[in-house]
Amino acid sequence: MTITPQAHDDNENIVWHRHTVTKELRATQKNQKASVLWFTGLSGAGKSTVAGALENKLAEMGYHTYLLDGDNVRHGLCRDLGFSAEDRRENIRRIGEVATLMADAGLIVLSAFISPHREERQLVRDLLPEGEFIEVFVDTPLAECEKRDPKGLYKKARAGEIKQFTGIDSEYQPPLSPELHLAAGSNAIDKLVAQCVEHLKSQQIIS
Repeated sequence: MTITPQAHDDNENIVWHRHTVTKELRATQKNQKASVLWFTGLSGAGKSTVAGALENKLAEMGYHTYLLDGDNVRHGLCRDLGFSAEDRRENIRRIGEVATLMADAGLIVLSAFISPHREERQLVRDLLPEGEFIEVFVDTPLAECEKRDPKGLYKKARAGEIKQFTGIDSEYQPPLSPELHLAAGSNAIDKLVAQCVEHLKSQQIIS
């Protein structure tokens, strides 16, 4: 199945060019199926850590991946965006479009973003064919995230230095039925990675 472009509202002269080399061919050359694993959870939950460890494992197994990380994207593609509700939504929209293009290249895409609202995550899911979007809830209790506080952000948020911080004074909406639910607060990274690998095998994304 190939990407079905959405209608362009601004210019009817912009049309989607369909290439003869398809997503299926690109993925078959890599001995895998294209997919987007969307890691969501609170700041400090371990999204980037788990996604990075999974990418290492998949690379060792010979699969082709790309990891999109929230902070890294803010340095380039989304450097013009702030942290208002509108800018956060636009941040996720842009990442969703990039992830979709990477999946069209036949890659297994790992995306690690807080993406606090279900509506935003659904927006990305709707960009992809059925079964290609895998929502991964990295479930770590807020108290544990604050204890870890790898960037010192919770401390700043509690002191009022950061406003609208997810989990403190801005809402996080946990997934209702994620494809993968990782109890990251009570399990070792290796176990979480193994859980992800088993899911990918069960969906025949990898063999």
